[in-house]
Amino acid sequence: MLHSPFFSILLLILGVFLGFVLYWFISRKRLSSAETQANTILEEAKREIENKRRELAMEAKDKLYRDKQEFEEQTRTRRQELQTLEKRLLQKEETLERRLDSLDRREQELQQRDDSLNQVQKEVQQKQQKFDALIDEQKAKLEKISGMTTENAKKLLIETMTNEARQDGARLIKQIEEDAKENAERKAKRIITMAIQRNASDFTIENTISVVQLPNEEMKGRIIGREGRNIRALEQATGVDLIVDDTPEAVIISGFDIVRREVARVSLEKLLADGRIHPARIEDVVAKAKSEVELLIKESGEQAMLETSVTGLHPEIIRTLGRLRFRTSYGQNVLQHSIEVAHLAAAMAAELRTDINLAKRAGLLHDLGKAVDHEIEGGHAQIGADLATKYSEPPSVVHCIAAHHGEIEFQSLEAVLVQAADAISASRPGARRENIETYIKRLKKLEDISLSFTGVSKAYAIQAGRELRILVKEDSINDQDAILLAKDIAKKVEEELEYPGQIKVTVIRETRAVEYAK
Repeated sequence: MLHSPFFSILLLILGVFLGFVLYWFISRKRLSSAETQANTILEEAKREIENKRRELAMEAKDKLYRDKQEFEEQTRTRRQELQTLEKRLLQKEETLERRLDSLDRREQELQQRDDSLNQVQKEVQQKQQKFDALIDEQKAKLEKISGMTTENAKKLLIETMTNEARQDGARLIKQIEEDAKENAERKAKRIITMAIQRNASDFTIENTISVVQLPNEEMKGRIIGREGRNIRALEQATGVDLIVDDTPEAVIISGFDIVRREVARVSLEKLLADGRIHPARIEDVVAKAKSEVELLIKESGEQAMLETSVTGLHPEIIRTLGRLRFRTSYGQNVLQHSIEVAHLAAAMAAELRTDINLAKRAGLLHDLGKAVDHEIEGGHAQIGADLATKYSEPPSVVHCIAAHHGEIEFQSLEAVLVQAADAISASRPGARRENIETYIKRLKKLEDISLSFTGVSKAYAIQAGRELRILVKEDSINDQDAILLAKDIAKKVEEELEYPGQIKVTVIRETRAVEYAK
C-alpha cells in the first residue's frame, strides 16, 4: 500500500513518454507522406506549366503569323491604291500641261488679234475723222444752199414726221375700230340685249327717312315722354333722329345709316304694339330689334346666294353681303344690283363659253366693299378685294372684284364681263338717281372739259349726260385729228369725273360751203 502512489506516478510518466514517442513517430510518418505528396503536386504543376507555356508559344506564333499576313495584305492594297493615285496624278499633270500649252497658244492668238484690232481701230479713227470733215463740209454746203441751220432742219423734219405719224396712227386706229365694230358690235349687242331681257328687275328708291304710322295722336306724347326722356333714350340707343311734328299720326325717323334706321323702325313698332314706353323698356326693345336686324342681314345674304346659286361662301362674307340690303348707290339698292350683275355676267359668260360660275360669283361679290367703305379708307373695289382675300376667295374672284372699276389691268375675260354687267345694271333707265344740283354740275363739267381742248368750237352734253357731242373747227382739225381728239376727251372725262354707266364722246367735223344768190 505504501508503494502504490509511487508506482502510479511511474506508470503515468511511462505512459506520457510512450505517448510522446508514439506522437513523434506518427508525426514523422505524416510528414514524410506530406513531403512525398508535395513533391508529386510540384512535379505535376511543373508539367502543366510547361504544357501551358508550349500552348501559349504556339498561339503567339499563330497570332504573329496572322498579323503578319494581314499587314502584308493591307500594305499590298495601299501600294495598289498609291499606284492608282500616282497614275491619276500623272494623267492630270499631263492634262494640265496640255491645257497650259493651249492657253499659251490662245494668249498668243489673242495678243495678235488685239494688235490687229488696235491697228484697225487706228485706221477707223482716221477714216472717221475724214468722214466727219467731209460731213461738216457737206453740211456747210447744204446750209448755204437751203438757207437753214441744222437745228431748224431737224425741227422741221421732226414736225413733219410727227404729223405723218399722227395721221398714220389715226388712220390705223380708225381702220382697227371699224374692223372691230363690224365683227364685234352686232354680237355684243345681241349678248347684252339677251342678258338684259333675261334679268330684268325692279329697283326701289331708298330715302334717308323712314315713316312709322301711329294708331292715334296721343301716342306722340307717350313717345316723347316726360321732359323728352323717352325720345332721347330712343335716339341715344339707335343713333338716329326722331322727328315728331305736325304730320298726322306719323313719326319720321331720319338718318343716313339705313341699318340704324331699320333698327329704330322695328324698335318703335314693337314699343307701339306693346304700349309700355319708358327708358328701360326702350333699351330692351332696341337690343331685341338689333338681333332681329342682324338675323335679317344673314337671311338676306343667304337669300342672295340662293337666288344666284353661289355656294361655299364664308359666313362673314354672307353677313357682309346681307348688309348691302341696307346700302344704296344713287338710290339703287346695292344687294339687288349685285344679284342682277351676277345674272348678267353669267348670261354673257354662257354666250362666250367662258367660266359661268366664276363670272356669277364675282358679279355677286363685286360691290362687297360698299358694305364697309364707311369704316375703312380706300375705294370700295380694293376694300372688297381685300375682304375676299381675307376670307379665302379664289384669286380669280379677287381679281374680278378689284378690276371692276378699271383701277387695275384686266387679266381675265370674266373680269371684263363683271365690269360690263356692272355698267349695264347701273345705267339702265330708272336704276339710279341723283339730285338736280349734282346732275347739272356734271353736265357743266362735261362741256367745260370738251371746250378746254384746242380746235373745239362747241360742246353739248345730251341724253341726260350719256353722250357728249362736240363740234370742231374744220380748218384746225382734220379727220385723223378728230379721232385722236375723241380719245383724249374720253380719257380726260374718265380721270376727272365720277358717273354711273358710260358716256359716249362724238366729235363732229364738217365743211360748209355758203354762197348767196343775188
